[in-house]
Amino acid sequence: MYMDPEAMDFPTPDASVESISPEALKQRIDRGEDVKILDARMASNYEEWRIDGENVESINVPYFEFLDEEIDDDVLSSIPSDEHVTVLCAKGGASEFVAGALADRGYDVDHLEDGMNGWASIYEAHEITGYDGAGTLLQYQRPSSGCLGYFVYDDGAAAVIDPLRAFTDRYLDDAAELGVELKYAFDTHVHADHVSGLRELAAEGVEAVLPEAAADRGVTYTDEVTLTADGDRFEVGDVTIETVFTPGHTTGMTSYLVDDSLLATGDGLFVESVARPDLEEGDDGAPDAARTLYDSLKNRVLALDDDTLVGGAHFSDAAEPAGDGTYTAPIGELKDRMDALSMDEDAFVELVLSDMPPRPANYEEIIATNLGRNEIDDEEAFTLELGPNNCAASQDALTSD
Repeated sequence: MYMDPEAMDFPTPDASVESISPEALKQRIDRGEDVKILDARMASNYEEWRIDGENVESINVPYFEFLDEEIDDDVLSSIPSDEHVTVLCAKGGASEFVAGALADRGYDVDHLEDGMNGWASIYEAHEITGYDGAGTLLQYQRPSSGCLGYFVYDDGAAAVIDPLRAFTDRYLDDAAELGVELKYAFDTHVHADHVSGLRELAAEGVEAVLPEAAADRGVTYTDEVTLTADGDRFEVGDVTIETVFTPGHTTGMTSYLVDDSLLATGDGLFVESVARPDLEEGDDGAPDAARTLYDSLKNRVLALDDDTLVGGAHFSDAAEPAGDGTYTAPIGELKDRMDALSMDEDAFVELVLSDMPPRPANYEEIIATNLGRNEIDDEEAFTLELGPNNCAASQDALTSD
């Protein structure tokens, strides 16, 4: 019978084991250091979601291989004995035991504090230096899932686009630190990969803005939000945020044009791919949704000036950051390197539908939560959205070599 390793009472290792914080591990990876990871989760969890990178070497040996006093020689031989290794698990308990068992045998190891839950708590803000509108525009990045959000502030006011429930306090704290009032919170659509922070921010006095077409999917809390339609404008200091209706990924998918400089496209267009069209309409409705997406991209997004920046709600391992470290790119650049944006409609639809990636983990329950039909606490919400986002079409053949 399977037992949750985080609920087990592991013996205390003889050797002392140091821990490394998720932030410190991320810094090592960002600096380009060679990082060796021993992931002690079950193989199914490892295959679904893990820490990757060009300079990251990761192996999976489940924790139960270390429970016996005599560890199998094949297991030990798979772990580098002449290099530093960081052991991780889901929450940090099993990894501390595994790291201790290895340290007892002379291995140079530490373990990741709070495991993959700790990794999922990393949320970084990067200034978008290519933005030339009024005020300052930041991009929030959650490396564990590739979720992106935006925070613009000017003249004492601020707004956040696509807030995550897990980081509600972060937006409020950042606003306070910057000496501005968080005036608006915008959602681009009913998300399928993470739990929205819109309602939590509304409860804190922030004006929450939801696309009218997204509410038509059956949102239960429309009395708590402001509904917006195509062409609506919102003022944040001297910054103007304009609603641009761009359906396709969902029927309510909406972009926000920030001071005519950056289009926050939600899940409609990313710097490495375009949206998948099946999460709302299913496989049967995906072809029509793909045609709607094509129309939105051609007539609403690509019709903007070539120097307008695009910033999606996600990035994948295939995405290359810009020079400022953000996942943004000018529309003209995306036209040049993304084949899907220069195809005719039939070819576009065929390509987008040809190789759909797996659907996001728990997406039906997440959608129900974001519609307001499923009430869960903060811990449940955090656990529900762990894992990759998978809201884009497959990157294969979408971009030019």
